Amino acid sequence: MTPRVRFAPSPTGYLHVGNARVALANALFASKHSGTFLLRLDDTDRARCRPEYEAAILEDLRWLGISWQEGPLHQRGRLERYAEAAERLKASGRLYPCWETEEELAFKRRERLRRGLAPIYDRAALALTEEQRARAMASGRRPHWRFRLSHGVSAWDDLVLGRRVVKLAALSDPVLVREDGTPLYTFASVVDDLELGITHVIRGEDHVTNTGVQRDILAALGGDPEAIRFAHLPLLVGADGEPLSKRLGSLSLRALRGDGIEAAALAAYLVRLGTAADIAPAGWEELVAGFDLAAFSRSPARFDPVQLLALNRRVLQALPFEAVRDRLPEGATEHFWNAVRGNLDLLSEARQWWEVVAGNIMPPPFEAEEDRAFLAAAAAALPQGAWDEETVAAWTRALTAATGRRGRALFRPLRLALTGEEHGPELKDLLPLMGRDRALLRLSLAAGDKA
Repeated sequence: MTPRVRFAPSPTGYLHVGNARVALANALFASKHSGTFLLRLDDTDRARCRPEYEAAILEDLRWLGISWQEGPLHQRGRLERYAEAAERLKASGRLYPCWETEEELAFKRRERLRRGLAPIYDRAALALTEEQRARAMASGRRPHWRFRLSHGVSAWDDLVLGRRVVKLAALSDPVLVREDGTPLYTFASVVDDLELGITHVIRGEDHVTNTGVQRDILAALGGDPEAIRFAHLPLLVGADGEPLSKRLGSLSLRALRGDGIEAAALAAYLVRLGTAADIAPAGWEELVAGFDLAAFSRSPARFDPVQLLALNRRVLQALPFEAVRDRLPEGATEHFWNAVRGNLDLLSEARQWWEVVAGNIMPPPFEAEEDRAFLAAAAAALPQGAWDEETVAAWTRALTAATGRRGRALFRPLRLALTGEEHGPELKDLLPLMGRDRALLRLSLAAGDKA
């Protein structure tokens, strides 16, 4: 069977790394097996869904390198299909009306807990007589609609987690339709997956219980639960083992992109996180070729920003000038890029080094008299004319001969005076970009010359 998979975010916020990992898994699985990747927007929640989030989702997916063969499909455009499916469930007795308020339901849950019972819905609405139901309908109060779950269990062989079993009797009958008639995700998703021929559902481990419920709904709609294979990726946790859900604001794709994380680095990191594969730079085709759902561990994967930064540095080191030209400061040259790229964790840091070679940074004067004397001598010995790597090398050799300084004693004060930084790109690469006049001014000021 040719796979048909879907990624179905809700446009109620920005995509975060957990969403991105699921999107990548779906896209790579489809590509690996010559299947179809469908993008669906679960946007029936009118109060929370916003067009700017929808636009951001599409933009972030494209930035990550993900394309889709079908979509974006909007659930808000399929409300009639959900209403028709709901009517079929009502006719079969599987979807029943309930009139309890949120306060009444909360009271029931507290009472069940007090009695040592599971806080699930007691199906009181099913016990209403025809007369009681008619009075409720006549009152003008709109009901919400619950799905009557089957007895027993829902079990499947998960493509990542192995055998999974959900005890339906231990769950509340889920609400599928709100009082205003709009469907909830649990219901609309099943209708879509059934009608659009989805063959594989790849999503996070937090949906395992949903899967048990949705397989039961799918069967009630006349579908075959075994026709859809499920794969649940273990959730991401932080480097400290804490759930990422507590810090997702800073781990949105939008924030990481703004910080200078490369799409290729993030994609390679998320795809290989939680597998035995090396965390290393990889292009899209390489990720497709190596993708295997069975390779994912069943344990939570640790998302470590330090590890991601290290990978990002490796990706940046390999990028040619043409790949970053439009994202570098105005005026930056290929020479500049080749000089600094090996010292960047984030592309945004290139702006700091552009300021060093083309701006007006002014390091403060040195305190030690011997350092000031050395820097004054360095300023006086600056070669005239155009500079290249050999010119810089000849200058530092001359300084060693004149002052006896070499190694750290020679280069540390020069680097601090010229760049304001303890570490960074080679001075032999930076100085030709900086130019003699700028270097002379900084050395003189660092030596204490206020003129």
